[in-house]
Amino acid sequence: MGGSKTYPNGSTAAIRSHVLAALGVLKVASANQIWRLMCPGHKDNKAVRNACLDLARHGLTHSEGHSVDGHKLWGLTPLGLDAAAEVLDRPVGEMGGTARGSARSGAKHAMTVNETVIAFTRTPPEPTRPLSRTPAVEATPPAQLAPGIGTIRSWSTEVAHNLPSTGRNKSSVQADAVLHAPEAGLPVLIVEVDNGTEAPGLLAAKFDRYRRFFRLKTKDHQGRDFPVWRTLYPNTGREGYPPVAVVFNGGNRLGEQALKNRMNRVLDLTRETWSGRYERMGGFHGEPADGYYDYTDAIPIVFTTLQRLKNHGPLDAVWWRCGHRQWETLADALANPGDETAWHQRDEERRRQRDEQREQQRRQKEAERQLALQRLQQMSPVAPPEPPAAPCERCGQPITGDPGTRYDDAPPQDGRHCPACRDDIAHQPPGLFKALFSRRN
Repeated sequence: MGGSKTYPNGSTAAIRSHVLAALGVLKVASANQIWRLMCPGHKDNKAVRNACLDLARHGLTHSEGHSVDGHKLWGLTPLGLDAAAEVLDRPVGEMGGTARGSARSGAKHAMTVNETVIAFTRTPPEPTRPLSRTPAVEATPPAQLAPGIGTIRSWSTEVAHNLPSTGRNKSSVQADAVLHAPEAGLPVLIVEVDNGTEAPGLLAAKFDRYRRFFRLKTKDHQGRDFPVWRTLYPNTGREGYPPVAVVFNGGNRLGEQALKNRMNRVLDLTRETWSGRYERMGGFHGEPADGYYDYTDAIPIVFTTLQRLKNHGPLDAVWWRCGHRQWETLADALANPGDETAWHQRDEERRRQRDEQREQQRRQKEAERQLALQRLQQMSPVAPPEPPAAPCERCGQPITGDPGTRYDDAPPQDGRHCPACRDDIAHQPPGLFKALFSRRN
């Protein structure tokens, strides 16, 4: 592709934007890394190299020397950093500094950080030119690439977390990279890269400084205590501090067993940092002993290796959570199965079982009571039914009257009439004979 007077190497605006975005985040990278991270659909990294040369012609990029494996490294000038901030749509103050002089020793650590970002992101290749309408030979579809997390805009590198300083001594803990991917359930993930070149104790000591930073408090607009880390990162949605992922890279220095031993050593040295505080619950009045782990002052720490990330991607079961006992997906590794929420669920299940047991006992007692009552009725002699009352000689109704009706004013029983008839007879006018003789008396 021919160039122009402005861009004699023939780079396109899209590729130049890719280079500025990549170097704005990674600070220093090879053309091969930028190609694999930003535009893997291109045949090779020639377009990226041309873009780096054209940007250097305008004072935006410069060569940083060569990596250990011989790749030419590129970085941004201060002017290029401003241009990258515009491409990434970030404030210039959040861009950090340039990588001037970082490649004098081959930038081995920076190269591993870049490879980690590439393995996380796994940018799918996109076609760069229209496909032929009449292909001569049926093309074999490319192998499906395992999905990644986020894009280059999801990342920041060399993120400083300042600690309280004494006098002129400034203290901070600097993260190799920070990932923001809320669409993947990761509001924030701090990433540390380990090449195995320093003692495990130095890596473990970094987590002590992380916890010191996470414990810092400030005041909100209402004068209440507020974690300082919340001024930098959103709420994680999980109990505890922001998670930290450690990507171990054995390279050619450490074999599989040596790398495993190093991971176990770091795990043991950081146990106090990632272990929750156990709260005992229950165990009284015959209840089963139970409890939960309080992770409010713990850092979720997950381990993986760069090779696992490259082979399987970040969404596969390539993560080992300190305190768990198996390889898991990142979502499962960051979960807290033994926390207070899990205890409440177990306690609710126990309460439900107790209620069911009490209801079952109540039903059993009721069934036993009914059975005992039936047996008692079978053993008791059946009383003969009462004979029906004699009919009233006058109206034919029972001489006892209607059931449920009180006859307090009725004349005494005569064995012949019902109460109504007796009352009626008593109020009839007397005969002539009875009236004459009653006067005489």
